[in-house]
Amino acid sequence: MTSLSSSALVLFSGGQDSATCLAYALSRFERVETVGFAYGQRHKVELEARQRVRDYMMTRPEWVGRLGPDHMLSMPAFGEIGDTAMTADLPIVLAANGLPTTFVPGRNIAFFTFAGALASRRGLSTIIGGMCEADAAGYPDCRADTIEAMEKVLRLGVDPGLSIRAPLVRRTKAETWDLAQHLGGDALVEMILEESHTCYKGDRSVRHAWGYGCGECPACVERRKGYEGWQAAR
Repeated sequence: MTSLSSSALVLFSGGQDSATCLAYALSRFERVETVGFAYGQRHKVELEARQRVRDYMMTRPEWVGRLGPDHMLSMPAFGEIGDTAMTADLPIVLAANGLPTTFVPGRNIAFFTFAGALASRRGLSTIIGGMCEADAAGYPDCRADTIEAMEKVLRLGVDPGLSIRAPLVRRTKAETWDLAQHLGGDALVEMILEESHTCYKGDRSVRHAWGYGCGECPACVERRKGYEGWQAAR
């Protein structure tokens, strides 16, 4: 039986960051499962990308047999609490609080809470999330201190054996591309470019050098800038 220290649950949206985190987990843990969240997101096309990314990961010889079940949890209450540009067709602008309208209050905190409960039930010791402080949006629930606090909460309130890893939290987007290349070479990078989805508007009509997207929303801008920065540094 696989020991708890060798098992992980990846918060997996189907985007660039979570795809990189899944590769990170598969390179470090013997047993890996994934969890996704359907919260009424406007870019629900990311949920379709999840299976394509998982299918690719299962073809990598060095990771065969490590990727276990995928779990999809429904969390529609975010749209009931109040509309954001992530859950409704609203303009993506800065709100009065200085945060973009794509910020969904409590989203990542809720994700960690549900993931902690699932991990405890499944006997998985480590939760891996793709939160990144370098995001231009500056979401407060992507900060390292928020993640550290959530780990303490989960250990106190769910399971003392749980831990959280956020391998991208201190990395720039360019460094995230570099990590993907280090983990899986050009083949992994190409798969992330072609199959993962990041655009907040759910646009897959145009294939840019950095992948699909509208090219204008904050997620597309960060993905493009990171890719171009990584390419320039190679």
